[in-house]
Parts: sequence; C-alpha cells; structure tokens
Amino acid sequence: MDVQIFQDKNSLGKAAASCGAQYIRDAIKKNGHANIIVATGASQFEMLSALTKEADIDWGKVNIFHLDEYIGLPEDHPAGFRKYIRERFIAHLPQKPASFHPVNGSDPDPEHACEVLGKEIAACPIDVAFVGIGENGHLAFNDPPADFDTEKPYLVIKLDEKCRRQQLGEGWFPTLADVPDAPIRVVRSEQTCALGAAMFAAVAAGVYKDINEATRHMGSDIEAEYRPDEKRALIYEKLYKKYLELAKLAETIN
Repeated sequence: MDVQIFQDKNSLGKAAASCGAQYIRDAIKKNGHANIIVATGASQFEMLSALTKEADIDWGKVNIFHLDEYIGLPEDHPAGFRKYIRERFIAHLPQKPASFHPVNGSDPDPEHACEVLGKEIAACPIDVAFVGIGENGHLAFNDPPADFDTEKPYLVIKLDEKCRRQQLGEGWFPTLADVPDAPIRVVRSEQTCALGAAMFAAVAAGVYKDINEATRHMGSDIEAEYRPDEKRALIYEKLYKKYLELAKLAETIN
C-alpha cells in the first residue's frame, strides 16, 4: 500500500484530484466513457475544487454517482448531498457530464430508491471512486459495524451518534436533533397493523417477491412526518446523559 502524507488539506486535495483525474482519462481512452463516484462532506472541498480544474477531461463522457444521502431531507436543504454535489462540483465543471445519478433521499420509499439506483450503478462499473473516511470509520454512512457481506450497492441504514455528531461538528446542522437518522412518518391508513399483515401475506403467497415490493404496491400514503423539536431535543439530550450517568452509578453500586 502506497501511503502518502501531505502538509495540508490543499496539497492533499490537489494530489488526490490529479491521481483520480488520470484514471478518468485512462477510462475514457479505453472504454469511451468513465463512471465515477464522488463523496461529500468537509473533507472533499479541496479535492472537488481541484478536480474541476483538471485539464483534458471530456466530462461529456463521464457518468457521476454519489455515495449517500439523508432520508427525508428535501433536495434544496443546505445539508443535502444532492445540492452539495450540484453546487460545489457539477456547476463548476467546464461542460455538462454525461449523466448524474443522485441518491433520492426524498423518495417516500427509501428501499425502492436504493433498488432503482442499485440497478443504475450495476450497469455502470465504477472506474474511480473519490471517497473519504468518517471520524468513526464510516464509509458512505456505513457506520461500524458495517455489513461487509451484502451485495447491495445502496442500503438504508440508521446513523449512529458519533456519525451524527460529526455532521453537527462540521456545521451542516444547527443542532444534533436536526441531523437525520430516520424520520417518523404516519401513514393515512387507520388499519396499519392489518395492512402490514396483508403485505406479509402477499409476499408469502408469492404475489410480490419481497416486503419492499409489497409496500410499494399496497402501502398507504403518508399523512404526516415528524422531526425532533430543536429546543426540546437539547434538553432531552442533557437529561438522557444524566440518565446514563445514573445508570452506570447504579451498576457500580450493585
């Protein structure tokens, strides 16, 4: 493994962009196109900026995918990754890329969004992946312990607290309560238990291949969506910390 150490993030970003750019050129020369993945977050600022300035890349032959997205976050949210890539990367390219395949975190059925995007990326073997590793070791929001056996390109996961705190620390959200892990959605049906049982019965009967497909065809519309209240969440967080401290003390006494 060739490990390189740089003096600062600017030189690191330029070196990573230069290396990746050559792989893009080579892929276009060999295959007539290149398929790349770009990541987001504060660690990617310098690299993406340098990559847009790399010469002799026919971006009209480059298909762009991105790693991850928050569930339930609108596309125009300041912390949204689709907005990030469009504004910080694609908007600065000298020409429009062949295609951009965003992770649709706004899809009311996240599993379906993963399935659709999974098929798209399966048809475009990746030539270059520009990625970073999170503070807790996560890659593309796959918080430890990650599932290394899955063959699915995209998964619905729940962010752990360390990862959420990183997003807060980098300034993407005003409070920890604002960092999504998964929204609470209320469906319109008044018989949700019966509806869920019917979905599983349909899968068992072979009507649908899995519960995700059954949900798409049989699921009720979403009536409301609830997110944490910022002010109250801060209070609850402090109380929860005290609760954990008391719990540890109780265990010690016992």
